Amino acid sequence: MKTLILASESPRRKQLLQEAGFSFDVASVKVSEIPDKNLNVNEQILDIARRKARAGFADQTSRGNSDFILISADTEVIFGGGPLGKPADKDDAFRILKLLSGKVHDVITAVCMMESPGGRELSHVETTKVFFKTLSDDEIWTYIESGEPMDKAGAYGIQGLGRKFVERIEGPFDNVVGLPVQAVKNLLTKF
Repeated sequence: MKTLILASESPRRKQLLQEAGFSFDVASVKVSEIPDKNLNVNEQILDIARRKARAGFADQTSRGNSDFILISADTEVIFGGGPLGKPADKDDAFRILKLLSGKVHDVITAVCMMESPGGRELSHVETTKVFFKTLSDDEIWTYIESGEPMDKAGAYGIQGLGRKFVERIEGPFDNVVGLPVQAVKNLLTKF
């Protein structure tokens, strides 16, 4: 049986896979996450996930590992046609949350898997629509002071305190957290 390797430092992705009952190893991968502006948004996110997968695959292969399936992913919050990214500081977090207040945005996760030996690659892009409540400035600043939004795309965590800002979603909840588990399962069955 092949070893499953999650090429991600995200504690949220690790938790989602654990909760789904997967046994896997974790390997960190460092690649540029600067999007290629020549691609559309879905392709940009998929390109980053592929870069992570290919770097992780090369690293595992160079270590002599030869019987594994590697999973990588990239998640972005999309508003106004482009990614919002993670906030640079508290003022940027306020700006992002103010933009999302009372509006709808997309959360897109691209998943890429590679199989060794051979390097066969499969991928999937999942989109979830998130409908935000209208937020007061006080609500936003109180949330920012919790520290939660500072390392998250879109400046909120739907699995944490940020869930109180969400009116409803259309699509997989775990996709907003950072990994659409059903899509992962579907890809794995193709290997």
